[in-house]
Amino acid sequence: MAVDYTTRDGVAVLTLNNPPVNGLGLSTRAGIVEGIERAQNDPAVKAIVLTGAGKAFSGGADITEFNTPKATQEPTLPTVIEAVEGSAKPVVAAIHSVAMGGGLELALGAHYRVAAAGAQIALPEVKLGILPGAGGTQRLPRAIGLEASLNMIVSGAPVLSEKLADSGLFDEVVANPAELADTALAFARKVGAQAGAHPKVRDRKIEHPNAAGFIQFARNTVVAIAKHFPAPHKCIDAIEAGVNDGFDKGLAFERECFTALVQTPESRALRHAFFGERAASKIPDVPSDTPVRDITQVAVIGAGTMGGGIAMNFINAGIPVTLLETKQEALERGLATIRKNYEASVKKGKLKPEVMEQRLALLSPTLSYDELKQADLIVEAVFEELGVKEQVFRRLDEVAKPGAILASNTSTLDVDRIAAFTKRPQDVVGMHFFSPANVMKLLEVVRGKETAKDVLATVMKLAKKIKKTAVVSGVCDGFIGNRMIEQYIRQALFMLEEGALPAQVDRAIEKFGFAMGPFRMSDLAGNDIGWAIRKRRYLEHPEMHYSKIADRLCEMGRFGQKTGGGWYDYKAGDRTAYPSSVVNDMIGEYSKETNAQRRKISDEEIVERLVFALVNEGAKILEEGIASKASDIDMVYLTGYGFPLHRGGPMLYADTVGLYNVERAIRRYAARPNGDAWQLAPSIAKLAAEGRGFNDRA
Repeated sequence: MAVDYTTRDGVAVLTLNNPPVNGLGLSTRAGIVEGIERAQNDPAVKAIVLTGAGKAFSGGADITEFNTPKATQEPTLPTVIEAVEGSAKPVVAAIHSVAMGGGLELALGAHYRVAAAGAQIALPEVKLGILPGAGGTQRLPRAIGLEASLNMIVSGAPVLSEKLADSGLFDEVVANPAELADTALAFARKVGAQAGAHPKVRDRKIEHPNAAGFIQFARNTVVAIAKHFPAPHKCIDAIEAGVNDGFDKGLAFERECFTALVQTPESRALRHAFFGERAASKIPDVPSDTPVRDITQVAVIGAGTMGGGIAMNFINAGIPVTLLETKQEALERGLATIRKNYEASVKKGKLKPEVMEQRLALLSPTLSYDELKQADLIVEAVFEELGVKEQVFRRLDEVAKPGAILASNTSTLDVDRIAAFTKRPQDVVGMHFFSPANVMKLLEVVRGKETAKDVLATVMKLAKKIKKTAVVSGVCDGFIGNRMIEQYIRQALFMLEEGALPAQVDRAIEKFGFAMGPFRMSDLAGNDIGWAIRKRRYLEHPEMHYSKIADRLCEMGRFGQKTGGGWYDYKAGDRTAYPSSVVNDMIGEYSKETNAQRRKISDEEIVERLVFALVNEGAKILEEGIASKASDIDMVYLTGYGFPLHRGGPMLYADTVGLYNVERAIRRYAARPNGDAWQLAPSIAKLAAEGRGFNDRA
């Protein structure tokens, strides 16, 4: 059993002991019920304390049991809570560190709650596309009131225990967590000596002067912020049922909602992302106990937009950074941009002025490579051209100390060739940050053929410290994200040739849920960047067919927002994308010149061609071992490319649609104009024939 049972002076102490966060797996649930029954049958026991060992009271469901028979095997959590709530002897929940999800629902089933200050209290189920399924939507409103509980349940955000001290949730909040155990025991002895029935949260009334009005207000608010997700709406419905119909009917309705939500594609997508983020940190041939190198001093080469953003990640985490530039003017410009970024956060109230100054104090600007000699990690963020990278890495090989990790922020170049510029290729790795680097969560960690395992382990650990979602990629042109996005952009450009216009393409994919369509994205990034990549492609892959429409745009000097015009027109100080008659006319002329027959293209075709282009290339990336699992590709697209979270990433979306249907669509487009861009990935046909998906791979 994952529950320890002891007695202390007439009090039975049940301690959840299922590391790391005392997840409520089957053995833990069974242990609680057995402990409650054992205490009932012991005449010497007058009260029961329920607490958690280690770092948590309980973090809720045991995620290792998700999608297994154990998750629904009796005793389920509602059964456990019934046993706790129905105990003839008072049960005191002694809460410390974390009480989330099912952990908080369990505590709400106790007769009394004593909490240590600093404990995080939450019902975060909505973040997995579901709602609390063991009475949370019914008991929490009765414990802390309608408004506070609705905010907690719909947002899923944690609240510190001391902020709930006067809410009615806790009978006592202990300022010093070290005193929690003694306080809870003393409290249990006191209530154990009292005659009569002990209070149950379920018996409380939900008090509110205008419950119907507040619930409607909440509903209106949720419509605006959660249009793609049904769970927040169902949370409100379940709370409303408890208000209008009482506890028992509310509880039954909550269970109905929970069962229905678990089956939704949105919940599947959110759970996939939840597990995918955790799985991304696991590298098949790099054990979790691989020793890591100490990173106490970082250097960044290049103080431009990327370099400055990269430096901010490390100083935000309290790691000193030496920032190198070749010219004083460029260095000062970079430092000014970093300060400006922090000042903007201070102005918005997101950062205290003294914290800004503490972070800036960790930054040491320099013009000399000699200042990098003590760095444990050096990240290069210079111009994306192999000759420039070569100069930097040959110099780093001369000055960096033995064992220093040398990282390139390249977005497409061959990390193995970069590593070969040094005599220490085992210490070289790609760390591809995404712009703006101080904001975007994604970090592609590019593993060269000689990159040492401890280098990988170190970078993955460091990524967590700087709050990035790190995904490992093998070496290929563009790695995972940019290799796939190239095929997406190719299809977008072909569709312009064939009859679509930029605004229609962007509108269709944004309606699907993308944060930004391909043409607005290109205008923001700068069309000249894609132009430079295509010029390289024309030389390296002359057999590959590209539309030249984007080149024509660049020849017109329309590089995007920075030049006041790209695929769209822009006004000074206004980032709104206005359809451009000049560009639309150019597209029409280009179609005539190339004898392309323009036709009406449906929004459905736009979405299929763009998304399935990602899927098809993603399948090839898996076949080649560039990514180790489909969920890694999805994490890249969810955290770095604005793929809609409610669809779970391109590979999960393909599974949801069915690979049989994906294969049919690709074969259909391959038979049409520009069909040579579609070379069906063999694994799609294979998995489709077997009735499996990417996430069913053995």
